[in-house]
Amino acid sequence: QVQLVESGGGLVQPGGSLRLSCAASGSISSFNTMAWYRQAPGKQRELVASMTSGGIRNYGDSVKGRFTISRDNAQNAVYLQMNSLKPEDTAVYYCYLGQLRGTSWGQGTQVTVSS
Repeated sequence: QVQLVESGGGLVQPGGSLRLSCAASGSISSFNTMAWYRQAPGKQRELVASMTSGGIRNYGDSVKGRFTISRDNAQNAVYLQMNSLKPEDTAVYYCYLGQLRGTSWGQGTQVTVSS
């Protein structure tokens, strides 16, 4: 059983920054992928960024150059630094952990970009 708890969402003006955090606890393998997904109203959930326990990163095209994913393997935590935020970044952001024994999702945190 794995639990993921996100924090750091909120309301920010266009051009601003936010940092999301996700803490994982429970039965976690040393080899895993942690990621951030987002889902806007009326749209499908999409990958924002992912990072393997070995350090390989992957970003969605719409966030490349603006968002940075990082993680602390010792703490089983993943972070998402979001800069130059746009109104189209507004969504619920979900933390994800994938490992051989299965996948887990957080409850989501709302990010709203609006003036």
